Amino acid sequence: MSVNNVGYNEQVGDAQPEVGQEAAPTMIPAAPAGFGLFGSDTKKNEDLKQMLESSKDSSKLDAMKRIVEMIARGKNASELFPAVVKNVASKNIEIKKLVYVYLMRYAEEQQDLALLSISTFQRALKDPNQLIRASALRVLSSIRVPIIVPIMMLAIKEASADLSPYVRKNAAHAIQKLYSLDPEQKEMLIEVIEKLLKDKSTLVAGSVVMAFEEVCPDRIDLIHKNYRKLCNLLIDVEEWGQVVIIHMLTRYARTQFVSPWKEDGVQEEYSEKKFYESDDEQQEKNEKVNTSYTMDPDHRLLIRNTKPLLQSRNAAVVMAVAQLYWHVASISEAGIVAKSLVRLLRSNREVQYIVLQNIATMSIQRKGMFEPYLKSFYVRSTDPTMIKTLKLEILTSLANEANISTLLREFQTYVKSQDKQFAAATIQAIGRCATNISEVTDTCLNGLVCLLSNRDEIVVAESVVVIKKLLQTQPAHHGEIIKRMAKLLNNITVPVARASILWLTGEYCERVPKIAPDVLRKMAKSFTAEDDLVKLQILNLGAKLYLTNSKQTKLLTQYILNLGKYDQSYDIRDRTRFIRQLIVPNEKSGALSKYAKKIFLAQKPAPLLESPFKDREHFQLGTLSYTLNMKANGYLELSDWPEIAPDPSVRNVEVIESTKEWTSILGKAKKEKPVAKFYSESEEESDDSSSSSDSASDSDSEQEKKEGGESSGAESSSSSSSESESDGQCKSKRKAARQRTAVTKRDSEETEENKVKSKKELSSSNSGSSSSEEDSADSSSQTDSESDSEFKKSTSASLPSKKEEKNLQEKRAPPKEVSLLDLDDFNPVSAPQTLPNVTLLCPTSASDLEGLSLSSSSVIDVSTPVFVPMKTHELLHRINGKGLAAHYHFSRQPCIYGDRMVSVQVTLSNTTEQKIENIHVGEKKLPSALRMHVFNSIESLEPGESITTSMGIDFCDSTQAANFQLCTKDDQFNVNIQPPIGELLLPVTMSEKDFEREKGRLTGMNETSTMVTVAPQNSTRLVILQKVVNIANLGVVPSGEDNIHRFAAKTVHSGSLMLVTVELKEGSTAQLIINTEKMVIGSILLRELKPVLSQG
Repeated sequence: MSVNNVGYNEQVGDAQPEVGQEAAPTMIPAAPAGFGLFGSDTKKNEDLKQMLESSKDSSKLDAMKRIVEMIARGKNASELFPAVVKNVASKNIEIKKLVYVYLMRYAEEQQDLALLSISTFQRALKDPNQLIRASALRVLSSIRVPIIVPIMMLAIKEASADLSPYVRKNAAHAIQKLYSLDPEQKEMLIEVIEKLLKDKSTLVAGSVVMAFEEVCPDRIDLIHKNYRKLCNLLIDVEEWGQVVIIHMLTRYARTQFVSPWKEDGVQEEYSEKKFYESDDEQQEKNEKVNTSYTMDPDHRLLIRNTKPLLQSRNAAVVMAVAQLYWHVASISEAGIVAKSLVRLLRSNREVQYIVLQNIATMSIQRKGMFEPYLKSFYVRSTDPTMIKTLKLEILTSLANEANISTLLREFQTYVKSQDKQFAAATIQAIGRCATNISEVTDTCLNGLVCLLSNRDEIVVAESVVVIKKLLQTQPAHHGEIIKRMAKLLNNITVPVARASILWLTGEYCERVPKIAPDVLRKMAKSFTAEDDLVKLQILNLGAKLYLTNSKQTKLLTQYILNLGKYDQSYDIRDRTRFIRQLIVPNEKSGALSKYAKKIFLAQKPAPLLESPFKDREHFQLGTLSYTLNMKANGYLELSDWPEIAPDPSVRNVEVIESTKEWTSILGKAKKEKPVAKFYSESEEESDDSSSSSDSASDSDSEQEKKEGGESSGAESSSSSSSESESDGQCKSKRKAARQRTAVTKRDSEETEENKVKSKKELSSSNSGSSSSEEDSADSSSQTDSESDSEFKKSTSASLPSKKEEKNLQEKRAPPKEVSLLDLDDFNPVSAPQTLPNVTLLCPTSASDLEGLSLSSSSVIDVSTPVFVPMKTHELLHRINGKGLAAHYHFSRQPCIYGDRMVSVQVTLSNTTEQKIENIHVGEKKLPSALRMHVFNSIESLEPGESITTSMGIDFCDSTQAANFQLCTKDDQFNVNIQPPIGELLLPVTMSEKDFEREKGRLTGMNETSTMVTVAPQNSTRLVILQKVVNIANLGVVPSGEDNIHRFAAKTVHSGSLMLVTVELKEGSTAQLIINTEKMVIGSILLRELKPVLSQG
């Protein structure tokens, strides 16, 4: 995710960084101290106005840079609005950018003046520069005048269909502003939101979901079809968007899935077999779990795709994922968020405060989550009081019999803190621990009694209050403690503490018959000077002693009642009248006086010492409402889990097959539809049910199947058979197509007999590739012993030749029906190849390939790799694999299993002295959207023998690892294949002119660049080529300039162009530029190439 943020900051936010970069060299010189203190900015603003009215663009640009600098410093530049707005129609693109930056800041304040330029903003919406279009829309939506609502609505609709994702992102932002200005536009805005929700760009996703949350959060039906897409895009969305999407998906999950918190179904498929548990017991347990609860695949998709974001550098993203796991995941899975939340405690104090608040609630319900991290919540001396108090709250919640002794020692230190508020909170925490853990109640009580002799009055007062609560929970013989506390009345002045002592003395007056009357006597002396809280407790004490010991206290109580009768506080006067009528019988006394003793001396319920965070459970974690503990404006409550899950089919989306898209573009739908089934089994089934073909193509495919079946036995040999219908070069091309067809057919329908045969064929060629396509199209690859001199020779020979290509296109044969397989994935090999056995296109294929390129030029073609590194990666170590070792490398060849797959060569070795049987791929745990075509099962592998086989993996243009199980007859091993970024590319060849044209289209957000300090030995052409193509599978583009080196490729999955330019500058520096629509891949590739070019 951090990669994505680098790309976003470098490319998407061009407007602000650009301003900053240009403003830096022309910063206004610092004014003298006297001018800064006592002068005014009037003169400077007049100068700026004159510069803005100048006829020279340089003066205007300088003025705008200074104005933007003023805004950045927090100064008010609103009085310059009339002078700035005049330049909104400037033809200079740099001035226009800065004017829009200014207008975005002040358009809302100066609406009348901004309205005068509204026609200019409307024209700017058609500007070829995407930043100008986006800025114009932002300024337009900032003018909060109802009269322009129709104009804004039209602008938003047009921008939502813009080719630039940055403009569409700003259209989503404008939706919220327009809705707040005119809520009556809701229905039309919902239509735009529905359209933008279908957008596949990661830039747009977060913004449109925010618009959805603001405008129509109850329209869950809009999310159904886009749910899986949003889950898959989540990892690549910018951080702000990730937070918004996660909160929305949390609400969605609570309405669409059943609760995963069921007793038997908590562990679900993640329950692992215990060490001493038998297979039968495990099977019975799994059956029980499966019958009780099975998590919906879409529910699992959400939980799985948000898990990597727990490692985000952004605290808000981590907090959002944590609340999602808390509210949506099963209890067993929610525990993984604890480590990530503890990591956030190293952030600044504001982040700590929010995170600790949420942990405080979590730790109350699920103590086990944070118990391993107990020491992370120990208080530091540098922590502010609010952080200390929260950490103390969490430590108290995590206290149990096992760790209470450690915590009490820690609390003893905290009580001595100079922060008195924190020391008082610690005493309350000790009281809660004593209440919750009965084993330490007496220990805590004795400790608190010891604190009564503390010199600090606040500590003593808090101890008294806590002891009072503890004594209520423990109605045992605590007469000595009450006596000791009664003696403190002379020293303690805090009203709450004095009131607590009086309450305890009155409540347990029968246990201290000698002390209680004396306490009342002392209090009668100081009655008039006491606080109201203390006076009320004196009255209560007098009433209780009057009822239990009237002989000694009758007159004293009447004296106190007389004092209370004339007190200034009406509360005291009312209480006095009430008590007098209740305890002193007379003629007017009612029936209640008979029950006075039961009323005053009734057994009181013990106070419940609870965490203040316990009542926040009904708010969603991480929200403002949770932090404030009150419902904030705009808060959307989480609904309860449904008893029965709604229909999951509403989230199904009809997949438009890539083959059908191609055929609609080419206008050959009828001819090419049936051949699409050779790419994959899933496409074959869908095509059989949805489309039909003409008789000519049917017979052609049948003939190819027949020939493919005959050639399946000799698949591993190079193409040597010939046909009589074409010349020699065309023969090899046709042969490759038929063999590819045979491989796909055999993989889907092969019998046991064929499996044995294929195994023997594979074992006979350990060092060679098992892929028939590689043997036919590129008969040999680079070996480990290939020298640098050979590489340089091959590199110089790999530059494309336009003459050969021209001759091929001129020699056109009569039109002939051709299948998609004959087209070699729509990309002919038109350049001479580096590797031996050069294969050129036959004239018929060349004629059929006209117009098949994605771009406007027909000469951007897939070529053979310039260099094939033989670096291998360990898939399974022989020790972990119990003698079975596995390595893999990337062959950089088009994959025979699908045009979107990366070809991977896997070498399996038996290092044991026994035969290993039935080697195959077991369960595949692939991230969403990744696909894998596995190798055929290998029946046996003899001791010391090795075998090389091929796999195809569609990584979806990402570096996510493909996880799967490599199995033998007896064992299963979890392995994964993770591709380097350079192996997700296919090299293409193009002319220098085509390269520059395509590069011109991929500017702005699609361009990433950096300066590199090149080592002297790396400055030659051949060394640069060697370094670059070793890292990434790029094709070399011819260059007419010695100091500029160009490389081109396309991504395997989506076919997006990847253009790399290395431009040597004066001295030892070079500029590395990458242009591509895949900004994340471009950013990663830039980071990998930079150190390679700079190192010696």
